[in-house]
Amino acid sequence: MTDERKAGEILRYPYATRVNHWIVAICFVLLALSGLALFHPAMFWLASLFGGGPWTRILHPFVGIAWAIAFVLLAARLWRDNFLDSADRQWLRRIGDVLDNREEDLPAVGKYNAGQKLLFWVIVLCLLGLVATGLCMWRAYFALPVEFVRLASVLHALFATVLICAIIVHVYAAIWVKGSIRAMTRGTVGYGWAWKHHRSWFRAMTGAQRK
Repeated sequence: MTDERKAGEILRYPYATRVNHWIVAICFVLLALSGLALFHPAMFWLASLFGGGPWTRILHPFVGIAWAIAFVLLAARLWRDNFLDSADRQWLRRIGDVLDNREEDLPAVGKYNAGQKLLFWVIVLCLLGLVATGLCMWRAYFALPVEFVRLASVLHALFATVLICAIIVHVYAAIWVKGSIRAMTRGTVGYGWAWKHHRSWFRAMTGAQRK
């Protein structure tokens, strides 16, 4: 499938990347809901979405594996653009201007700003922690000492909490910065959006010398 662009638009995410992203997103929602159902009796009612407690317990780790694989494939496409540089450190020092939406005075950033890059690495670390602890807890296939499983359960819940909070911030930021959701649904952004939010990336994509 080809990515169609109109005049004045830049391709930000090709079709394959967008599909990959939404697979990750859907798996995450399923994991969050099933994980909360298993985490505390007050949220066990969420298990009805998966056919009851036993099915929730069965499906949760398999969806986790699907999510991990999908995210690794997505990360393989994005990791090169997510290393912090001097402009990102300056951007972080001006975080007050970011929150006040005074982006005209911020340093020019590449495809992702420092906040997006930090979020990417938080997700990577949480993924590693969740997979490692999840495997320890998956007693249908791994027989580990009960003390080890208990520790893994606590750490699993900790990693999951951090990840859920990070994704909430990610969704809020996507809604707050108008045009971001369109980039992950239609794949393109306008020149004005790219210039305002990711000036170095805009210049690299268009060769523009606009000031």
